[in-house]
Amino acid sequence: MTEAATEPGPAHRVLHREQAQARWARTASRLTGYADLARARTARAARAARPLRAAARRASRLPPLVWDSLLPALLLLNVVTTRAPHELPVAVALTAALALPLLWRRRAPVAVFGAVAAAAFAQWLVGVQLPADVALLVALYTVAAHSGRRGALVAGAVLEAGVLLACLRWTTEGAFLTPFVAATAMTVAAAVLGVNVRTGRAYLAALEERAARREQEQERQARLAVAEERARITREMHDIVTHNLSVMVALTDAALFAQHRSPDRATTAMVQVAETGRQALTDMRRSLGVLRTDEPDAQRHPLPGIAQLEALAEQMGAAGLPTRLEVHGGRGHVPATAQLTVYRLVQEALTNTLKHTPAGTRATVRIQCSAGTVTVDVIDDGPRPPATAAAPPLPAPPPPRAAAPPLAAAVAPSGHGIPGMRERSAAYGGTLRAGPLPGGGWEVHTRLFLDSGGAASA
Repeated sequence: MTEAATEPGPAHRVLHREQAQARWARTASRLTGYADLARARTARAARAARPLRAAARRASRLPPLVWDSLLPALLLLNVVTTRAPHELPVAVALTAALALPLLWRRRAPVAVFGAVAAAAFAQWLVGVQLPADVALLVALYTVAAHSGRRGALVAGAVLEAGVLLACLRWTTEGAFLTPFVAATAMTVAAAVLGVNVRTGRAYLAALEERAARREQEQERQARLAVAEERARITREMHDIVTHNLSVMVALTDAALFAQHRSPDRATTAMVQVAETGRQALTDMRRSLGVLRTDEPDAQRHPLPGIAQLEALAEQMGAAGLPTRLEVHGGRGHVPATAQLTVYRLVQEALTNTLKHTPAGTRATVRIQCSAGTVTVDVIDDGPRPPATAAAPPLPAPPPPRAAAPPLAAAVAPSGHGIPGMRERSAAYGGTLRAGPLPGGGWEVHTRLFLDSGGAASA
């Protein structure tokens, strides 16, 4: 009974929990108060430092001549207030000769050091000790900071000789070493400080020059990237517009020819014209980068590649150029950009055949995919049309095309087609060969190197 009464019940546990929470609350309030006090002190220190920072900013805007005039003014004021009247003329003259040249120390550091050294030698001859001798250290620092290493060494040697002469004349017996070492240490410190300033200034100048060169290089790379992008868009637009317009013209001619005898074929041809036009618009939007991802065409029409060559061959066949497609090897390892290049090469070659060959021409497309290369061959037979060619029967496919000079008859067709194909092939280390075949027809051959690792041997 007693043991049961001594065990902590629920009420006791609640009381202990509330007491612990109260203790934690008091501790947290004290810590919060300390933090508030620290923040308040920091804020007061920041407010107190604002006038100092403002004064430093205003002082940094002062011209260098103002700063250079402070030391001569202080030295002259010291001489005027501390020298006896009978010593004042000589002391003021020597102080002015030592300190006033410092006003031009940034413009002519070597000449200013020579003038100050000459005044110091005159002071040594007269035998007057002045606080203005500190001007020698300032002049030495300026020479080391603005001149080369040789000038700093010569000025340091001259000042060290002056230190030796001064110590020999004005030190008491047995007290030569201490002032000589102290003066020598100040001389070395002034020279080293000036050299360090000059080195830091040169380092900053090198960094600025490197940053400027890097900025110029980045601008040049940006201009090159813009030029390359413009060239890419130009090639894409040329291939898209030339191919689709050539197909649409051929289909329209066929529809006009068949509108009276075979209205169904004319309707089919016009439907294909409309579909070709829509496909051209989709390709143009995609190439210009303005096709929104939320449009269904973005999923329905992926970037063309080797898989779309079959549809291209069917389209060319519908336009009047029967095309046979042969794809050897797996294309799974071929990058999408290389597949797009293959598609555009074949498209441009077939478009040239469609434009420059008469009706009845047939084309063959061979694609050979290997581990590191893709070989593209587009060959047409290019028969020369007879002098009086009768139109083939209307129902028989393919529809007739208007006669044009055979492609094999021209050494190099005009336009941008073949140069554009050469640029596309060169992007993958390939060399494009386009020309007539000995037995008639035209051949376009290239080999793309997927790793772009060597010269092409087409």
